[in-house]
Amino acid sequence: MNDFKKHIKQGLDKDIRLDGRKPMDYREVSLQNDTSKNAEGSATVKIGNTEVIVGVKFELGKPYPDKPDEGTIMVGAEFLPMANPEFEPGPPTIDAIEVARVTDRGIRESKAMDFKKLCISAGEKCWIISIDICTINDEGNLFDASALAAIAAIKNAKFPSLKEDGSPDYKKLSSKKLELKFTPVSVTVYKIGDKFIVDPTIEEQKVYDSRLTVATMEDGRLCAMQKGGEMPLTIEEIDKMVEIATEKGKMLRKFLG
Repeated sequence: MNDFKKHIKQGLDKDIRLDGRKPMDYREVSLQNDTSKNAEGSATVKIGNTEVIVGVKFELGKPYPDKPDEGTIMVGAEFLPMANPEFEPGPPTIDAIEVARVTDRGIRESKAMDFKKLCISAGEKCWIISIDICTINDEGNLFDASALAAIAAIKNAKFPSLKEDGSPDYKKLSSKKLELKFTPVSVTVYKIGDKFIVDPTIEEQKVYDSRLTVATMEDGRLCAMQKGGEMPLTIEEIDKMVEIATEKGKMLRKFLG
């Protein structure tokens, strides 16, 4: 064990973290809608000094052959070098792909959207909802910031109007919004030694043993989970992490209005 991890663990043994927070404390959270004038829906989330903006774009495409009567969503994440000196320009890294996939899974598995309502003509034309995650500043916990910004952007997104030829008019949005049956919220719980924390800093993320991202709905039902980290988790630990995530999810959901 390196000295830095040992120092963090010693603090957690006393119920305190490097920045003075308790293990279950989030940094200050803020959410602002409509932060991109060129997206059909957008939101910016700040958790401490971590900042993420998500934009939603509506595109016309062809349904997948195995689901000819459904539209779909596509989530992508871009880790910009300006957000963290460790991020490099170029194709998405494994970490960026994981953030995108975890965000996608929370939305998709909640069944919040009825993909059939995105179909315009079976087998021929449907709406594809592109959800683009862009990091502005990374000081830890991009998972929770990205997931919260994504669902906020979806909630305020409006379909573009259609031109006479049926193509989207992105300069003129309609009043029609995406119908959401549920509002999934994701919380990532980290395990360092035998202690659990939420909303990690960059430093804490570098020394964690395991993490579990848990997406829940308004009534507390689970809709998705994703484990990360090299160390295994016991059933008892998973139960505790799910309990923490469910409780903290209630707090984050308040920011969605």
